[in-house]
Amino acid sequence: MYRLSNTKNIIGLFVLIFLCGTFSLEAQQDNRFEVSKNLEIFNALVKELEMFYVDTINIEKTVRRGVDAMLSGMDPYTEYYPEQNMDELKMMTTGEYGGIGSFIRQRPEGVMIVEPFEGMPAAVAGLRPGDIILAIDSVNVEKADTERVSELLKGVPNTKLVLKIQRPGESKPMFVEVTRKLVVVDQVTYYGVKDGDVGYIYLKGFTDKSASEVKSAFEDLKNNHQIKSLILDLRNNGGGLLESAVQIVNMFVPKGKEVVTTKGKLSQWDRTYRTSSEPLDTEIPLAVLINGSSASAAEIVSGALQDMDRAVLVGQRSYGKGLVQNTRELPYNGNVKLTISKYYIPSGRCIQHIDYSHRQADGGAVAIPDSLTHVFYTENGRPVRDGGGVRPEFEVEEPKMPTMMYYLLTDNVLFDFVTEWVQKHPVIPPVEEFEVTDQDFEAFKAYAKEKEFSYDRQSEKMLKNLIEVAEFEGYMDGDSTLFKELEKKLTPDLDRDFDRFKKDIKKIMASEIVKRYYYQRGELLENLKEDAVLQKALEVLRDPQLIKETLSPLPAEAEVFSDEILKVRNKTKHGLALYDIKSFSRMFMEFV
Repeated sequence: MYRLSNTKNIIGLFVLIFLCGTFSLEAQQDNRFEVSKNLEIFNALVKELEMFYVDTINIEKTVRRGVDAMLSGMDPYTEYYPEQNMDELKMMTTGEYGGIGSFIRQRPEGVMIVEPFEGMPAAVAGLRPGDIILAIDSVNVEKADTERVSELLKGVPNTKLVLKIQRPGESKPMFVEVTRKLVVVDQVTYYGVKDGDVGYIYLKGFTDKSASEVKSAFEDLKNNHQIKSLILDLRNNGGGLLESAVQIVNMFVPKGKEVVTTKGKLSQWDRTYRTSSEPLDTEIPLAVLINGSSASAAEIVSGALQDMDRAVLVGQRSYGKGLVQNTRELPYNGNVKLTISKYYIPSGRCIQHIDYSHRQADGGAVAIPDSLTHVFYTENGRPVRDGGGVRPEFEVEEPKMPTMMYYLLTDNVLFDFVTEWVQKHPVIPPVEEFEVTDQDFEAFKAYAKEKEFSYDRQSEKMLKNLIEVAEFEGYMDGDSTLFKELEKKLTPDLDRDFDRFKKDIKKIMASEIVKRYYYQRGELLENLKEDAVLQKALEVLRDPQLIKETLSPLPAEAEVFSDEILKVRNKTKHGLALYDIKSFSRMFMEFV
């Protein structure tokens, strides 16, 4: 009886497997039919438009709009790169390209040089921030956009071009000859020693050279400066190559450790990445700095080191990008960068914060709320969560940026003032000694008023809406003194607001000025002055017992997971973090 029952079970299992395989095959065939059908429809539609639409249409631009619209329904990381944009893809993975080495930005006057890179052709040729590009060789670009200008400035290394530029303060245009070269953007912007024996490395991105740059910096700090602990700064690091992240983790943990696992639709593409080399140092106390702009590979490094209890994290919760992209070749030398999998760090968690597969009615993606995240555990048994980025052991609160500060960074008024200031000051002291004087501050305030600088005040708008509602509901018939007093307080007053944010304004002035003389390295050093997150990391590294307690398992009675446990022993309030808001000014720039 048992054998008969067992035989029936086996037969039933085979039938189930067969049916599942059949259903899977049918679903696959249906999907392929849908792909074929819709491609045929799209192809026919393009032909009809080209033949019969009343006006002449640009087929390439029309199809590109369709492609971009299709990909916009996926996630922000799935992108199409036609042949002419392949330099952008190369720049992401290698950090190098052929060009003059500068950021450019669109202005009403034309495309402007914003930031030449140290030692690169633009800087060597004497191009300065504020220079408006009028022509490139024989091509007039006065009305061109940044994409067109970037295309003309990039090219084969060692080829020459002549730029016609208009420099602020000069009456006539200038002609500058520039020789293109292979522009290599260093990923370690700066490294040095803090507080006598604490190493510091700032890594801006993850390219195929990042690991070697971090290794070189660390070995120099350890061998030539005898550092006793290390800070790895990954703030505002948007990520890059996954393999580079694994290599950097490998420097601080033993060989053979699992760092990250990827899982996607095709199981044959799933991979587990382990440390494959002997580490550089598995004992040195390590702190990793992160913030809301630390993403992707930066989260793999910080999250893996946290899951292995190898480092303490300081700063703010990271962005929450747990997706992996790969490139696929397309016809006519194009490429598509598409999301192929999610990644899981050693505790087993995926830190993806946005759910792009489920959209709201307006098409917007949905953030995964903390209440729907799950508990995982580090090697030492400390609770950590998935779904919302990587949360540091030591959170340093970062207040929201006042509206005025945002507009000072993205508006041209600060940039133009500094351009004029630099023309009057050929040299400045070293970064460590430089300060913006009260005289400089007052000059900038007067300049902003002269240029009629203004900014969007949300509080004023909301008050007007409230008054309108109050009037409609009849609450303004009586005493409206309170509303009038509040309205007076919220009315824009440039003198008052400049004085209110004087310390912060002087800080961003100093950052912009220093960058003109000492480039990105100088800007970083300026922003590290009075950096609350850095100071907290130094404080933690000075206390070995605190590090030991932080990375130790929680007592049994404390294993009920909560935000209070995650925020742990120290929570510090500080003023505006200028280090982070500087990234806003780069959103309108392009590499050339």
